[in-house]
Amino acid sequence: MVVTDSDPRPIPTPIPEPERPPLPDPLPDRGPDDIPMPDVIGLEAIPAVLVAGWRDFRRAPAFGLLFAAFYVAGGLVLTAVATAAGREWWLMPFIVGFPLIAPFAAVGLYEVSRRIESDRPLVWREVLALVVAQKDRQIPSMAMVILLLFMFWVFVAHTIFALFMGVSALTNITTSPDVLLQGRGLVMLAAGTAIGAGFAAFLFSITVVGLPLILDREVDLVSAIIASFQAVAANLPVMLSWAVVIATLLFAGIVPLFLGLFVVLPVLGHASWHMYRLLMPDPEP
Repeated sequence: MVVTDSDPRPIPTPIPEPERPPLPDPLPDRGPDDIPMPDVIGLEAIPAVLVAGWRDFRRAPAFGLLFAAFYVAGGLVLTAVATAAGREWWLMPFIVGFPLIAPFAAVGLYEVSRRIESDRPLVWREVLALVVAQKDRQIPSMAMVILLLFMFWVFVAHTIFALFMGVSALTNITTSPDVLLQGRGLVMLAAGTAIGAGFAAFLFSITVVGLPLILDREVDLVSAIIASFQAVAANLPVMLSWAVVIATLLFAGIVPLFLGLFVVLPVLGHASWHMYRLLMPDPEP
């Protein structure tokens, strides 16, 4: 006899899973910013940006004086060391190469001008914090390029001096500077000036737009350098004139024991920001 279970076994009721809040959508990867095509500007832009640079310096002089103080102090220390060693000629390659490292001072000044432009408050803590925060962006890479070029220029300048003047002239140049104004001295000055101008032109071409661009936007170093070259190529006469103005004002600021840099560096730093804004304006919405 087969015994059957007349009552079916109860089916267990499934336990519902607890409701979980939906996961938030992941933040989109912002990626690099777009780089606008450079505008074509005229020579009238040079006096315009200088006026704007002077205006920004008068608006916030303390920032400019602070950033310039590092260069003035460095120049005075270098002069004291060279004078104490009786080797004033050491100053020549550093003075001639000074425009190569001057863009460093502009980083903080760019931020000051950017805040003035957008009517943001000039708070010391915020400005200095932004300058320090650049260590995690592309500024250190650009700084390395600038320093390497400057150090190479100093080496080349000493090599040119040794090739044209010889080692024996090193002991006479400080007591007889007229040696530079005759014979091989004039040839050396011409060769050194031409080679130094090549260094300066190359570095100017990669920093005039590249340096403020990597502060203003999220772009990589190579893209910033390419954009800077494009802006210079599109405005070659203006950029050559602007480079001459920068070099002339810097040398004028160096002559009075570097003290003129207290005014020249801040004005040029602010003016360089405004030149960048003319060359690379924000795209229209």
